[in-house]
Amino acid sequence: MQEAEGGFYDRALRRIWVLTLVLGAGGAFALLALRGSRTALGFLLGAALSMVNFRGLEMLVNALGGSRKPGILAALFMGLRYLLAGITLYVIVKLLGFQPVPVLAGLLVPFGAAVLEILYELIFPAHA
Repeated sequence: MQEAEGGFYDRALRRIWVLTLVLGAGGAFALLALRGSRTALGFLLGAALSMVNFRGLEMLVNALGGSRKPGILAALFMGLRYLLAGITLYVIVKLLGFQPVPVLAGLLVPFGAAVLEILYELIFPAHA
């Protein structure tokens, strides 16, 4: 039973990663067509930062679940990821001059992917 649950978890995470990449690329292409390259790049930077944060959360869940043991660098990253994300956002918006709205929209890409994964599971239940 535990193996089946682990397989479900791994498949769901894989779908979320794929959906995140698709939404990030699709959003960037849409913004490229509608608003130009600078806006699309800001969106991509936000999406990339959010994917790094999502990976950190994934490492935290795996550490809490005991499936994988993170190293000392992973523990440091988990503790400092929000500080690093804030500094990175400051650099992207203030120093590089990107508009904040596309960057913040890019930060929501994994959330959109998770919502799509939930809808997928509601439409195609794994344990039907």
